[in-house]
Amino acid sequence: MVELGVNIDHVATLREARKGTEPDVIAAAKICELAGAHQLTIHLRQDRRHIQDRDLALLSKTLHVRLNLEMAAVDEIITIALRAKPHTVCLVPENRQEVTTEGGLNVVGQKRRLSDVVKRFHGAGVKVSMFIDPELKQVDASAAAKADYVELHTGPYANARQDQIVGELNRMVDAAAHAINAGLVFNAGHGLTRHNLPAVAAIPGLNEVNIGHSIVSRAVFIGLENAVKEILAILKECSK
Repeated sequence: MVELGVNIDHVATLREARKGTEPDVIAAAKICELAGAHQLTIHLRQDRRHIQDRDLALLSKTLHVRLNLEMAAVDEIITIALRAKPHTVCLVPENRQEVTTEGGLNVVGQKRRLSDVVKRFHGAGVKVSMFIDPELKQVDASAAAKADYVELHTGPYANARQDQIVGELNRMVDAAAHAINAGLVFNAGHGLTRHNLPAVAAIPGLNEVNIGHSIVSRAVFIGLENAVKEILAILKECSK
């Protein structure tokens, strides 16, 4: 069965709207964990618009499932991540003006720098994922940089017009096969919902999906535990 990472950034977004303590990010993480999530994902952004340093520190100590830290490969966040030692860091591009991550990381253009970053995390026992667009050259660069995983950016598929969906899926299938042949573990995420997930979950070799906004939004209506279980049920059905 494809595993589920739940991104809880937008629980923190709601908390930061009032700069208070509710909703409690750690409590939300534990609900997801108890509901069956295989991993919790958070993005410690440079502008701290949602997840805060204290959230990372507490989650590092309290979770029993894997913690995946999305982050820009900048010195400040690298230092914090090396201190926290999550199971995985997922290196992503980061633009201060963007609402959410807008595209994949350009590993090709930063291969030497990112290779050094990967080496530092491996030295600390932390696995590294590259969040990339489904392009063969980005897969090759990620493998050359010695990443452990690639997470294919599913945003273009999620936002595609009806006549573009098959093309976007084919891009992901090709990139996934290329990643596996290169010795990389293949994950996927961004913009996935209970409606568009099955086609992605059917891609051969998929290890894990990371879903955040859709689960937190759905939780408004059916509760966080049920929202997580709903996605897990879809993944289970797709594995048959």
